[in-house]
Amino acid sequence: MHDVIVFDLYGVIARTQTDEAKRQLVGLAGVPEEGFWEAYWACRPAYDAGQDSVAYWAAVAARLGARFTDVPALVETDLDSWSQVDDEMVALVCELADQGHTLGLLSNIIEELVPVWETRHGEWLGRFKALTYSCRIGVAKPDRRAYEICAARMGVPPSQVLFFDDSEVNVVAAREAGMAAELFTSPAQVRAFVTGPGRER
Repeated sequence: MHDVIVFDLYGVIARTQTDEAKRQLVGLAGVPEEGFWEAYWACRPAYDAGQDSVAYWAAVAARLGARFTDVPALVETDLDSWSQVDDEMVALVCELADQGHTLGLLSNIIEELVPVWETRHGEWLGRFKALTYSCRIGVAKPDRRAYEICAARMGVPPSQVLFFDDSEVNVVAAREAGMAAELFTSPAQVRAFVTGPGRER
């Protein structure tokens, strides 16, 4: 049985942006959709590592050669689009905690989202021993240091951590850092790896 389990947040416990939320963001930006998302993601690493929202949206606008008329609305809509959970995974987190597993979170997340999550979802986030946010440690996955910092905060070497992420790049990087890591597919998959026969280390 794996005793120390670390989860990614988005695409694992939290839901990713809906199509409707994406349409709202593009509409507020007032630019072509394809160009918007290229700039949105190209500028995101610095935002995840602690850049403030005004600087982030200025960088997106500069990359597009555009001027956004309502940056506060973009910020608010963006934050809301990243604040929804998968209730089945939340239930699994609580289940695993009740079983005595030591749980951690390792997420690429912007600073403005942290209080949103801790206000809306503080009860179940309290089941984690350590919440490792990229914006608070200054590095984001797949940087090896993110995994090493996370393990240190869990009080164990990386080799004692089972990590789940929905990004293959992040999973590979976690393995390179010494973790047992799996590409997340479902709550059932997590249960199989945590409690299934032949999975003990």
